[in-house]
Amino acid sequence: MNRTAITCLLLTLNIGFASPLFAQAVKPARQAHAHNDYLHDRPLLDALDNGFCSVEADIYLIDGELLVAHDLDKTSPDRTLQGLYLDPLRSRIKKNNGSVYGDGQTLTLLIDIKSEGNSTYRALDTVLSQYQDILTYIDEKGVHQGAVTAIISGNRAIELIQADSTRYAGVDGRLSDLNSGMAPDLMPLISDNWGRYFSWRGAGEMSPAERERLKRVVEKAHADGRRVRFWATPDSDVVWAFLADANVDLINTDDLTGLAEFLRSR
Repeated sequence: MNRTAITCLLLTLNIGFASPLFAQAVKPARQAHAHNDYLHDRPLLDALDNGFCSVEADIYLIDGELLVAHDLDKTSPDRTLQGLYLDPLRSRIKKNNGSVYGDGQTLTLLIDIKSEGNSTYRALDTVLSQYQDILTYIDEKGVHQGAVTAIISGNRAIELIQADSTRYAGVDGRLSDLNSGMAPDLMPLISDNWGRYFSWRGAGEMSPAERERLKRVVEKAHADGRRVRFWATPDSDVVWAFLADANVDLINTDDLTGLAEFLRSR
């Protein structure tokens, strides 16, 4: 092969690998929720590589910083909410024409507050206000849909959040909130512990009573414009299939690759 041919080949390979068109497109898995996402080797990025459309980050307010960790003794100053999640999401959204996957759909960022609710929310609200360009927010004009929808779980300062004239996050409800009457933009999601309401763990058939209970929960939430998620569900194909068939909106998992492959296989 002469020098000209080699040069052309190298240029072709270089252009190919640099071009977004060469990279295999990630197919979004709309029901996939990355539970405790920050515990993976590459927080957020591993979930996005698997097409997840909902990710969960636990935060503590420490010395004015929002640090991401499950336990207080695991916090580190270099693992902030901005650095691990908000900044990478903004960068990706800019590259993908205004949405995380380039499909115009919103990604859910579930923020679980582990420290005191009111003070942490105030600090979080200040941070989120700096990302209005990518976030869903609500003001006197209504709901402005963004590429990322933030929802606050854990120690939820519901009254403070509700009172804000401009809100950059909604509230993660519980099954006890199904009949709360809160607007869906304030409480867009209902989440709860699976084992608190259901004994079925994937073996055999779910009892008719539990099946009916789940059906009522999903139907009520959907009728009010809310989505449904359960945590502490077993990571197995049997349970994932059941939840998907029951129209549970977000399927909780720690097995990113397993759930992504399962959902795509359907």
